[in-house]
Amino acid sequence: MATDEISRPPGRVPGVRALLVGTLGAAAIGAGVPYCNMVLQGSRIASYFNTPAAIILFFVLVLMVNTGVGLVRRSSMLSQGEMALIYIMWIVATAIPEFGLTQFLLPDITAIIYFATPENAWLDTLLPFIPDWIIPDHRMDAIKGFYEGHAEGTAIPWDLWLKPLTYWAPFVLSLYLAMISSMSILRKQWVDQERLIFPLAQLALAMTEEGEGKRRPLLGPLFRNPLLWLGFAVPAVLQTINGLNPYFPFMPRIYWGTQIDLFGGTVSIPLRLSFQMLGFSYFINKDIALGLVFFYLLNTVQQGIFNTLGLQEVDAVLGPYSSYTGTIIVHQGFGAMMMLVVFGLWTARRHLKGVWLAAIGRAGGADDSGEIMSYRAAVLVLVGSLVFMGVWLFQSGLPGWITPIYVGLAFLLFIGITRVVAEGGVAFIFAPMVASDFVAAGFGTQALGGTGVLALAFTYVWASDILTFVMAAAANGLKLATETIARNRRIVFWGMLLAIVATLVSSVWAIVILAYEYGGINTDGFFFNYVNRLPFQNAAARLGALEGPHWINWLYTWMGAVVMGLLMFAQKRWLWWPLHPLGFPISAVFGTMFFSVLMAWVLKTVVLKYGGPKLYMATKPFFLGLILGQFVTAGFWLLVSEFTGIPGGYNYLSGYF
Repeated sequence: MATDEISRPPGRVPGVRALLVGTLGAAAIGAGVPYCNMVLQGSRIASYFNTPAAIILFFVLVLMVNTGVGLVRRSSMLSQGEMALIYIMWIVATAIPEFGLTQFLLPDITAIIYFATPENAWLDTLLPFIPDWIIPDHRMDAIKGFYEGHAEGTAIPWDLWLKPLTYWAPFVLSLYLAMISSMSILRKQWVDQERLIFPLAQLALAMTEEGEGKRRPLLGPLFRNPLLWLGFAVPAVLQTINGLNPYFPFMPRIYWGTQIDLFGGTVSIPLRLSFQMLGFSYFINKDIALGLVFFYLLNTVQQGIFNTLGLQEVDAVLGPYSSYTGTIIVHQGFGAMMMLVVFGLWTARRHLKGVWLAAIGRAGGADDSGEIMSYRAAVLVLVGSLVFMGVWLFQSGLPGWITPIYVGLAFLLFIGITRVVAEGGVAFIFAPMVASDFVAAGFGTQALGGTGVLALAFTYVWASDILTFVMAAAANGLKLATETIARNRRIVFWGMLLAIVATLVSSVWAIVILAYEYGGINTDGFFFNYVNRLPFQNAAARLGALEGPHWINWLYTWMGAVVMGLLMFAQKRWLWWPLHPLGFPISAVFGTMFFSVLMAWVLKTVVLKYGGPKLYMATKPFFLGLILGQFVTAGFWLLVSEFTGIPGGYNYLSGYF
């Protein structure tokens, strides 16, 4: 073992070494996530904002790899800033290969050909409205091999994918650049001025702490705290028992969950506990947690009353991602989400003015020395990316006058959900209503026409089932960078960009290879035999009955916006106001998290009342352990599935106990 330096060297500024490790890890995530889904068929480790794939890989890096390096030469260990940059790259990467984009993209652009039948007549009624460049050539044999597997010894037809991916790649890069630049513009407002908590970043912050003293310890203070391992053991033991069941059927599977039925069983309140959600929720402010719980219960009662009165109708023009409950509720949530963003931008008006002045080089501009991009670059990239996206969507068939409206609504929705994640730590969340459905219902399918209807169908790839996306990962990453990287933060932008490119390439490569080897519909039926058909089923229904605007939906939207505005005004104006309004826009989609957040609120209330801030700080490692234990155990059983050849069968990350 080499001799360590007498004194502790200063932490390294992230550089080439961190970029290299981050890029390799991002490529591994991009290829590994599809493999886990399509072959191992176990826990989905890239589905939600909690980024399990990044945390599992980071746990191995920090606890095993970096410690191993330290045993040889302490001064060669990754510094906190280097580890932070690597983690940022990995959470960005985790937001791409599954629900974020790639596992939607390839099945969606081929479904119109593969699933066309004489009965649905898609080739006659839908295909004429689709530009040739947006989908692969109509080579049924090659597309059939993607879904059913190709004959042994047959080469993968890479040329089939070259044309559409060449057109999709710049659009996707523009989307991600717009997301990153918008978060760079808002970072100072959210992190420095409003001081949002960013609960999903707390685990990485704790894992990268180096401790104090002249000589750097091999393990940071978090890993030396027994409470971490006590919390780790709770989900680890339970999930290990469940993991043994496929190998030893006499072993029970532990599952606890019940529900409270209300209004004659038309609505219910689920009582299910997720250890990771309990852990994340322990770090949010009590008033936010109370607001999340209260508005969910209020929305449940509202839905029950609507069901009883027969008001819970679903607008036929809405697609599957906006019809999980009644039309009034989803438009109410959409309006509230829009108000959340607009009110937040109004609150940030002074900062945004400073950003603009800095971008145009005028006096009084905001200081951007601590940002990952200069404000001039951020504004130019944001505007340029949005314009490119608009032109691309227009060329895909969306009417010119609707295009900027759609792009604006989609990005307001992305920003709103990112705000909910950053402030409320809500890992399992999706939009109350997607932008494409609001446009279709609010402006009418007649205004869209056939080309517009099909153009919106292809937005399902990146703006429909938005359970995770790069903007939220970038926001959490910027919080981490603020706390850990004192100098040279501009490298974070390049790290994010490298992670995006590496993940896109590796995930597309993996999905194509695995699909042709195993047959897509034999691997992951959700992406290959279900959600990829929804855009075209919805488009066919809309084309069959083109309609004008549904004006009543605008009333529901404004009702939600006005209520949200009043709630935000009360929260800002009156210190005694107990209910944070963050839970109102997502109240209809919060059910699976309700009990976990309620338990976290109760536990935190008791801890603060009887032990104060000191006890709260002392108990944090236990709740971080709950998160880490659930993730790492899921990763362990995926590894077991790989070596045994027995599919996981149980999703340890969506399971509740």
